[in-house]
Amino acid sequence: MGYPGKNHKSYQTPKRPWEKARIEAETRLVIEYGLRNKREVWKAQAYLRKYRTGARHLLALGSSAADAALYETKKAELIASLQRGGILGPDADIDAILSLKVQASLERRLQTIVYRKGLARSVKQARQLITHGHVAIDGRRVNIPGYLVKRSEESQITYFGTSPFVSDSHAEKTRIMKPATGPKAMPQPEGHFRGRGRR
Repeated sequence: MGYPGKNHKSYQTPKRPWEKARIEAETRLVIEYGLRNKREVWKAQAYLRKYRTGARHLLALGSSAADAALYETKKAELIASLQRGGILGPDADIDAILSLKVQASLERRLQTIVYRKGLARSVKQARQLITHGHVAIDGRRVNIPGYLVKRSEESQITYFGTSPFVSDSHAEKTRIMKPATGPKAMPQPEGHFRGRGRR
């Protein structure tokens, strides 16, 4: 066990670092979700991996009465946790946890939801607004683009009270609000990716 006050890596690097198909898939996710680098993809994968591992451990429990009671309790806790996070729907079961893709976690990032709600013109601008302190959840400023938004918090995302974006006369807000309101689709990358890029 390491020193508890020290920050540890919250992701695992790929076992095969130069696998072409994986590199291209991760690059598409970086572009689509406006991520800073591929480490943010790996963090999202690690977050879901934790729940998938827990689901597999539950499925490995024995069939005795004591194990069955423990299985139901732990399963309910695991599913409820992901439902609160907005990753699973209300009727999900343990098989849904095992089939989760990394996009399920990336869709719950504050950066993604700010863009979806029409508070920014692009996913990149959504990241900029968050890091510059223009976005709040329930009146509390949140400047972490990768913050995972709970289902109960989604309707509370607005511009921060003292942000100039609160005013409808702000020039950039006028440009943001000009397109049709409603959920936005993420940009879809096209073509081949050149260069080594950042990992």
